[in-house]
Amino acid sequence: MRLLKSFSIFFILLLLSGSLKAQELNFTVNINADVVQTTERGIFDEMKVTFERFLNDTKWTQDRFKQDERIKGSLLLTIQDQPSIGRFTANAQIQVIRPVYGSTYETLLLNFADRDWDFQYTPSQPIIFNENNFTSNLSSLLAFYAYVALGLDYDSFSVMGGEDHYETALNIVNNAQNSGRTGWGQFQSRRNRYWLIENLKINNQYQPIREAIYDYHRYGLDVFQETPDESREVFFETIKALQKINRIIPNSILIIAFLDAKSDEITNVFSKGDMNLRREVYNELLKLDPTRRSKYQKIVQN
Repeated sequence: MRLLKSFSIFFILLLLSGSLKAQELNFTVNINADVVQTTERGIFDEMKVTFERFLNDTKWTQDRFKQDERIKGSLLLTIQDQPSIGRFTANAQIQVIRPVYGSTYETLLLNFADRDWDFQYTPSQPIIFNENNFTSNLSSLLAFYAYVALGLDYDSFSVMGGEDHYETALNIVNNAQNSGRTGWGQFQSRRNRYWLIENLKINNQYQPIREAIYDYHRYGLDVFQETPDESREVFFETIKALQKINRIIPNSILIIAFLDAKSDEITNVFSKGDMNLRREVYNELLKLDPTRRSKYQKIVQN
């Protein structure tokens, strides 16, 4: 009897410990379908729930995550058209969020616009994903950004830590290229999913940027409250690393994506501190990202 009771307690504890484990992602999905002419508006509410469940309930890695360690993000889908029943074209805005150590502040790892979403969706039908085969454009789209989110998060916590996740994202791209769907091809656009993973995984010329992403977060943001001046120097080194690559490969998607995510943050960080450094940062940013001149002027205004 005592043995049976001990076994029962152990079994309950095992179940409880399993329930405390969490999947890797914690994404919010929002669907904007205002321009779509349909009386079946409920489909978009179901779409939101289905996409969130797919992203957040799928086990993407073999790693163990606690509930508060899940990677936060958001997917905003703006439906542009419904060409036929169950088929949708949309623009997507994908954001990936990282907590900053020792603070309540959260930083953007990715803020990326993808204008090539074309997918089939049928209510009550599960989304099936196989990383070794193309099963649908919808599952490939969602899974691709799940692995990009994982890769960026891991890169920000360890040097080149996202390598395996980018490898899986690249595999998704390779499998999807034969589908004929837009956004996966090398020659379709210079700002699509192929080129994003090309910068992150295929082209070794971008490795210094991935290494700088780690330095920026671990030796910049995570210790900023304790050592703000030293952190600003780290941020400046990141900007110089971007500039060095930009001279070789102008207007790359990875640099654009980094600045789309970080331009506000960089501006705020350098609104204080040594003025000589701020002027240097301002001059480098103007060369690197001239379209945001008016924003960066705040760096040297006081």
